[in-house]
Amino acid sequence: MMFAELATLLITSVLLNNAVLNQFLGLCPFMGVSRKKSSALGMGIAVCFVIIAAGLVTYALYYFVLVPLHLEYMELVSFILVVASLVQLTEMFIKKTSPSLYKSLGVYLPLITTNCVVLNVCLINISNNYDIAHMLVYTIGTPLGFALVLYIFSTIRERLDAANVPTSFIGNPVALIVAGLMAMAFSGLAGII
Repeated sequence: MMFAELATLLITSVLLNNAVLNQFLGLCPFMGVSRKKSSALGMGIAVCFVIIAAGLVTYALYYFVLVPLHLEYMELVSFILVVASLVQLTEMFIKKTSPSLYKSLGVYLPLITTNCVVLNVCLINISNNYDIAHMLVYTIGTPLGFALVLYIFSTIRERLDAANVPTSFIGNPVALIVAGLMAMAFSGLAGII
């Protein structure tokens, strides 16, 4: 029973309740970094790391610090501080290990701090009263879904750059149309659960 619940939560968080296509969160990096597969993959990995680390740290912070001290009302402020710190660490790591990826991500890397997907995962873990197993599955599934959609979208955008698109649709207009079609395709998967 528990395994079925966790599998359902994983599939739901990756495909059906996708942060970008269903909840419309994280659209800034989705539109901004999706022009090349390499930068989309780098951003996807960075977001995965930040969300997973933030989910684990904020869950522990909430249940081992805020709840015992009766400071639950400080969750939002403390979660934002954790996310900002993790993004800074990630930015420094990428800058040191892969300067080309750092340059290709540009301003969108520090914008992970304001990426609402990260904060959303932390708050959902608390508001849904997830236990450790459910928290881990949701915290891993959501960024995987984000990275998957970002990578698929980047492959489509690379092909669109080579396609004969009407002048009025070049750039973001055709990208938004494709995003809408992707959202419809992903919502068509709703019957699997």
